[in-house]
Amino acid sequence: MAWGRKKSGGRKEPQFGIAAALSELRLSPQDRVTVSEDKPKKSSAKRKPESDDDETPRERKPRADRSGAKRRTKSRGGFRIGRLFYWGAVLGLWAAIAVVGVVIWVGAHLPAIQSLAIPKRPPTIQIVGLDGSVLASRGEMAGANVSLKDLPPYLPKAFIAIEDRRFYSHYGVDPIGIARAAVANVMHRGVSQGGSTLTQQLAKNLFLTQERTVARKLQEVELAIWLERKHSKSEILELYLNRVYFGSGAYGVEAAAQRYFGKSAKNVTIAEAAMLAGLVKSPSRLAPNRNPEGAEQRAQIVLAAMADAKFITDAQAQASIGHPSYNVKPVGAGTVNYVADWIGEVLDDLIGQIEQSIVVETTIDPKLQSVAEASIIDELAAKSVKFNVTQGALVAMTPDGAVRAMVGGRNYAESQYNRAVTAKRQPGSAFKPFVYLTAIEAGLTPETIRQDSPIDIKGWRPENYTHEYFGSVTLTQALSMSLNTVAVRLGIEVGAKSVVRTAHRLGISSKLDANASIALGTSEVSVIELVGAFAPFANGGLGVSPHVVTKIRTNEGKVLYARQPDQLSQVIEPRHVAMMNTMMQETLLSGTARKAELPGWMAAGKTGTSQDFRDAWFIGYTANLVTGVWLGNDDNSPTKKATGGGLPVEVWTRFMRSAHQGVPVANLPRSQAGGGGLLSNLFPASQVSAPPQPSYQPSAPVPLAPIPSGGGYRQPPTRTSAPPPNPSARPEAAAGLDGWLMDRVFGGNR
Repeated sequence: MAWGRKKSGGRKEPQFGIAAALSELRLSPQDRVTVSEDKPKKSSAKRKPESDDDETPRERKPRADRSGAKRRTKSRGGFRIGRLFYWGAVLGLWAAIAVVGVVIWVGAHLPAIQSLAIPKRPPTIQIVGLDGSVLASRGEMAGANVSLKDLPPYLPKAFIAIEDRRFYSHYGVDPIGIARAAVANVMHRGVSQGGSTLTQQLAKNLFLTQERTVARKLQEVELAIWLERKHSKSEILELYLNRVYFGSGAYGVEAAAQRYFGKSAKNVTIAEAAMLAGLVKSPSRLAPNRNPEGAEQRAQIVLAAMADAKFITDAQAQASIGHPSYNVKPVGAGTVNYVADWIGEVLDDLIGQIEQSIVVETTIDPKLQSVAEASIIDELAAKSVKFNVTQGALVAMTPDGAVRAMVGGRNYAESQYNRAVTAKRQPGSAFKPFVYLTAIEAGLTPETIRQDSPIDIKGWRPENYTHEYFGSVTLTQALSMSLNTVAVRLGIEVGAKSVVRTAHRLGISSKLDANASIALGTSEVSVIELVGAFAPFANGGLGVSPHVVTKIRTNEGKVLYARQPDQLSQVIEPRHVAMMNTMMQETLLSGTARKAELPGWMAAGKTGTSQDFRDAWFIGYTANLVTGVWLGNDDNSPTKKATGGGLPVEVWTRFMRSAHQGVPVANLPRSQAGGGGLLSNLFPASQVSAPPQPSYQPSAPVPLAPIPSGGGYRQPPTRTSAPPPNPSARPEAAAGLDGWLMDRVFGGNR
């Protein structure tokens, strides 16, 4: 509360509140103290009397000095400009400090400058055949370095036209190009152009990863500037052309030209040069062997850019666009790639980690590989629908185990699964030679008589294909006709475990179940191990190890691995080899494999068909080659009665006839002397050891393992003619070579 003063004798009522208190605290003119001036005042006569209309001091101030006010306004304007200049300088200084800091930070995360040497090329695995020709390449395929002066001038110009038009005028980074790309990207609302120079791309390819981050981009800029200072433009362009990635595993223009066009980069046309330059934008998406339409459209853009830059004439561009001359190689469809994959799996065991480019010399014969591929593909193309067979595999090796050809499937581009090495299938009757060999080693002979009649083993009743039985037959007849009951009886007689030991001794490495059905080939094996296990029959009884690599060396010629001759052991006695060859030769003469005709050559083998016609096999051999063929379906579904004596024999015959053209004829071991002669030709005596003695007792009873479910095998008997007369056989068989009976019972080859 404030109390008012008395004025002119009047009384003022008290006021309450803050406003009243503040109003009472205001000084009136009478309450102000007058301070004397240094200068004497003018006389009061000249001074105007004060009145209520007098101006206040604030109102009088501008009026008192108008020119001073103008000077103060100008002073404030100058002050603002000065402050802007000052703060601009401060911000510029901090920006410079920030840029320097970023440069230092990015540089700190780069390798030391002294270690920024041009890195080595990625290691390449080059696989060559028996004749020295290149079969396949693995790893990051890098062609030989090509000099800029050796290339056609339009090839490097194609890259400059589409990737970095101002290559010869910038210093590693092109601000104009970056600005142009930024504008284009904004206009298209996306990334339609890139601002990286060729030098930046080279820096990324040589030293950095492909991640899309700001830090990586800044490192790329610094390294590009460093490259420009260290190398000339020609050196940078040459490095770029020899290191840039072109898709399909190809690094450098030489590797890309070989990969896509089958020629050197020195010989590419203008259209091919434009296609190579166009790949850099998206090598995986635009690879001409995968996306020919996209590669062609991109090549036309490059040709237009080359014409716009005056690197080629408009007429040259139009001619290349209108009539392109491409000879693009198909992408990895060749079956030799199955061989390359198999080699890749064993390299680590042979030489360890691969740190440099190597050349792998192999036993593969390119001509035989081509014949094997055509044999499988053509046969399937003609009859796969009729017999519901979709896949096949083939392995051919010399009697000493050197693989000459391998087909792991009908089309490598569609499926890289190697059915010759990795897949395991039931061999069916193709396994029976191990049963018969065990019986021969137990003292039986090819003329030993056994009964072909129904048999019951704890409820399991194996049958012949036609439910027909031939009574007393020789072992030769039983094997050539593939009679199931005789094979099962022999297996029981010698013991399932003895049969398993025999198969393992000859080269089967898969797990085999020692039960009665093993005689019918119910345990799964791979094509290559079954072919390798047949090799002792062709070489006189020596166990072999299938192999494909003979030598591994660097590009400079340093030998990293050389295969040493195997110390081979005699796994079959020569006289037993002769007996087995006599029996298996009959399969081709009068049995199911009569289609396997090889004029002039002595050949032997065994067909096989698994339960429900799921697998069809034929393993046949001469003294020159051992070849196995498998046909079936990957999902193990049944075929439409495809038997070993049908499609596999046809594939085998086509391949073996070509493989034996011009080869001196040699006979299979038919006697101990013959076997010794063949052995002396194939292997030095120092490599051969004495045969092992049988570790079983044929007369001892051998307990049988449980029969697998799904028994009742109905293997087709592998024969097309009747067995020779046998006095103890039933009348039909004793009557002679009843071809009409065989045709009636078996209906032809099985």
